Amino acid sequence: MSLRVECDKETGVAVLTLDRPEKHNAIDLETAAELTAAWRQFRFDTSVRAVVVTGAGEKAFCTGIDRGVDVPQPPSPYTIDDPLVAIGPKACDLWKPVIAAVNGMACGGAFYLLGESEFIVADERATFFDPHTTYGMVSAYEAIYMAQRMPFGEVARMSLMGTAERVSARRAYEVGLVSELTEPGEVLAAAVSSAEVIASYPPAAVEGTVRAVWAASAPARAQAAAQAPQLIGLGNLPSGEQAGLFGKRQPGFRLR
Repeated sequence: MSLRVECDKETGVAVLTLDRPEKHNAIDLETAAELTAAWRQFRFDTSVRAVVVTGAGEKAFCTGIDRGVDVPQPPSPYTIDDPLVAIGPKACDLWKPVIAAVNGMACGGAFYLLGESEFIVADERATFFDPHTTYGMVSAYEAIYMAQRMPFGEVARMSLMGTAERVSARRAYEVGLVSELTEPGEVLAAAVSSAEVIASYPPAAVEGTVRAVWAASAPARAQAAAQAPQLIGLGNLPSGEQAGLFGKRQPGFRLR
């Protein structure tokens, strides 16, 4: 198992932990399936009223898809098989509140999880970046998710700069991606504390509010996501050429 789920029946809070620290909590096909199953199970578990999602260890929340995963693709550029398409709570029709507790790096496919969380709490040492363009890949779903949470210029810069820049937790907080910064090592406790407060309220009112908040951006997000497969199919370099670009650029940090 590459996913840990701990449920506190007394508080109503579940903590879902990506548990592949040796891989920077990158998501392989097994982990993707476990995430989908966990979100769907939470739909039916009335003892769970709020969820915190985090990553094991201090180095990374999640670094997206495991590059060792081989995902065969259809020959048409107008369709793709996306192994991460159902790893988020909203894709699995879960409308209980989800808080992301980000420690270390959060990049690429991690945005599927961040983009479907209600809000993000981050360790002050956390960093955010999107490596796609550096390696000849289109940032489609990731950019769409972040466009719901950040000003246009900020998400465009992060999406286009690739690995050349990492956005600091402080900068992410300043532009609204992160709602709370914590001292080192305190991010999970802070996220759980907020989740416990929310879980103490009547569930129907909470879930209805979650639906209302998401309804505000759902049409634009759905319309944009409908274009993502074609953009990826047409714009991605072949996997062999992508691999040849890895490790050629050292990251910098954007603090402001």
